[in-house]
Amino acid sequence: MREPDNVVSTSPLYTQFFGWRRWAVGTAVVFGVMVLQILPSAVSRQPASDIALRITFLLVTVPLLMFALSASFHWATRRRLASGRTLLVSLLVAAVVGATSTLAIVCVALSFPSLGMQPERRAPYSILAAFGVIYGLIMCAVWALAFVYPFAAEDARLRALETEKLKLEAEQLRAAAELAHLRAQLEPHFLLNTLNAIAGLVTQDPREARRLLACLGDLLRDALHDVDEMQTLDEEIAWLRRYADILESRHAGSLRFQWNIESPAEDVLLPRLLLQPLVENAVKHGALRRRGGGGTVLVRASVTPAENQAAARLVCTIEDNGPGVPEAPPRSGAFGLHAVRRRLALKYEGAALRLESSPDGTRSIVELPCIPAEKQPGPRPTSR
Repeated sequence: MREPDNVVSTSPLYTQFFGWRRWAVGTAVVFGVMVLQILPSAVSRQPASDIALRITFLLVTVPLLMFALSASFHWATRRRLASGRTLLVSLLVAAVVGATSTLAIVCVALSFPSLGMQPERRAPYSILAAFGVIYGLIMCAVWALAFVYPFAAEDARLRALETEKLKLEAEQLRAAAELAHLRAQLEPHFLLNTLNAIAGLVTQDPREARRLLACLGDLLRDALHDVDEMQTLDEEIAWLRRYADILESRHAGSLRFQWNIESPAEDVLLPRLLLQPLVENAVKHGALRRRGGGGTVLVRASVTPAENQAAARLVCTIEDNGPGVPEAPPRSGAFGLHAVRRRLALKYEGAALRLESSPDGTRSIVELPCIPAEKQPGPRPTSR
């Protein structure tokens, strides 16, 4: 029963190249090529009996050798023999079948004088056997070119595709694992700093400490509610506003946040907690180090215009009015900037993080492709 066209064949690859139809077509082609080599002999006015005997010889030996070599290849493939052993088996089969068929045809021709074989013109059997071996080896080369080469080429193509697929899957798994590792480092890092900020208020202002603990609970619930790596900028800003409430309360009078989020940027997707390390750096190493107090952190976001949606860019800027970043290598154990750069490199092509610093402050600029979120029903967290 024939399989439907939409059913994918699960048979081994060699059966697709050595099926009966392909064997018949390949054998016919080889036979036709060999006959074309004999036709010029007719022009040289050789006896018709010799030409008929040669065609009969090809008519018997070509299908026999093609079948024997194909069968031996089937056997070697199913036995999973090495390529060297498979070649050796094919050569041995070609030599044996070539010599045996040659001797058998000569004996049959001598038994029937009407075929035109004259006993006095017969070569010694050793010469006939040697001719059969050489003929079998030549036919083995022709068989390999007609049957094995297409199989080998297709098999190499499929192996290359499979290798490329495995490399892509391995790269995706590596990127996902590294992203998970970065996030696993980032979240405890943020939690520890936030708890330290609240700890300073426990004795000074217990009521405010309780309020901030409730705010921290909201932050943790939002962080653990959705396990997706991506979220909209609106959700990220809502989360950062709660985080800013904790910091402003902890450093009352010396720290203030400002927000300038353009409406088109609110629905753009970005990795979760991508901006939190930049905000933390702006507070810790910028605004809180401003002499005389009055530290300010400005968070801005906008979408750069482009001819098409695919070329649009989301630009997020975190700016402080601190003393700037000293021209020195990052301290040992610095994590925030490295985490942001690495997450951008793993998630996007062409995304970048730039740092601009002067004695008047530091500006962290994140640029990434503009990928709008799909409109989904249901409530979304709003910025306060």
